[in-house]
Amino acid sequence: MEIIYEDSEIVVCHKMPGIPVQTAKIGQQDMVSMLRNYFADKEESTEIFVIRRLDQPVEGIMVFARNAQAAAILSRQVQEKSVEKQYLALAEGQFQEKTGQLEDYLLKNGKNNASQVVPKGTKGAKAAKLSYEVQKTILKSGQSSGIFEAVCQCDSVSLVRIWLDTGRHHQIRVQMAHAGHPLVGDKKYNQNCPPGYLPVGLCSVRTSFCHPKTGERMEFAAEPKGKLFMDFK
Repeated sequence: MEIIYEDSEIVVCHKMPGIPVQTAKIGQQDMVSMLRNYFADKEESTEIFVIRRLDQPVEGIMVFARNAQAAAILSRQVQEKSVEKQYLALAEGQFQEKTGQLEDYLLKNGKNNASQVVPKGTKGAKAAKLSYEVQKTILKSGQSSGIFEAVCQCDSVSLVRIWLDTGRHHQIRVQMAHAGHPLVGDKKYNQNCPPGYLPVGLCSVRTSFCHPKTGERMEFAAEPKGKLFMDFK
């Protein structure tokens, strides 16, 4: 865990892939418990409130509130869509368009903790929208890249920047897979993955929001550190 910023109201961290945000499993570390231990060692308040989650195999920036009032203010900003979130994703295949939008309706299945794209009007479905821009594409043929040797069995991989307009369960993973570009390492939505645990080629790289106490607009950015992104060259 890397702490990027902290004050009496918030703490901003870089979560590594494989670490859950919060878990009930005994003996397994999670972000909340690590932050509580960190502040306990400093003899400060150990209250930690989760604002938005990242899936366990996903890495990147996370913002936590350190008191109930700050949590309420940040959560309201999320609902009002004034919190910006940007991601970098490693998606299989070459995109026909360098930029675009994906708009779907997603339905969550609580039994298997998965979501799927369903027709508009399906009971319980929620609208999901994101924008994307392809940054770079590499081909397996004629190039040396560790990502093809390690986890990817396709012929090409694209680095894609993504802006979320909504925040649905597994949204980026589901929408990209439905569009024919499943994420590298995503065993839940990508049938091309090899066996064994894998991180997902997805990183929360930028966020901006208004500080819950001062109202100042704050922006934080980070570069991916997981092995999948290091292998993408």
